[in-house]
Amino acid sequence: MTEEVRVRVGTTEDLDAIMVLAMKVAKENGVFEPNVHKVLGEIWPALHCHHGIVGVIGEPGSQLEGFALLRIGQQWYNTRDILEERVVYVAPKFRSAKGGRARKLYEFCKQTADGLGLPLLVGVFSSTRTQGKVRLLGRMFGQEAGAFWWHGPKTGSWHTSEAPPQD
Repeated sequence: MTEEVRVRVGTTEDLDAIMVLAMKVAKENGVFEPNVHKVLGEIWPALHCHHGIVGVIGEPGSQLEGFALLRIGQQWYNTRDILEERVVYVAPKFRSAKGGRARKLYEFCKQTADGLGLPLLVGVFSSTRTQGKVRLLGRMFGQEAGAFWWHGPKTGSWHTSEAPPQD
């Protein structure tokens, strides 16, 4: 019998494994080369539950199967706090495994938002496997509230010949 997939709150012991996954998602979906210091500046406070939280799948100190980075922020036009999903990512080798890791990470996002009493903002910002992600979010969250487009770059292009020119 297989063990059930479980999302737990990440700790500083998970930092290196989270950073490995963060660089993978930046390579997969990023439009510009990632800045490791900026990535760390988003993750480190969330690992201390300072205006955010990180959910992880995997044991402390080991390779992680996926993670969700949530930060508390505000929309540009008001001062009400919301919970923003910055990234939900499942490592490629675990995407087709049983257990529904992406679904479990999004459930973690919903439970965290409910526990904090904050509205949750989630989305898909990717040019690959987009429709499957949209269908999953539709099943979990209902009708979408918008869409995104890039004029020029393609997600995941910063490290390929399709990369836009750098300033």
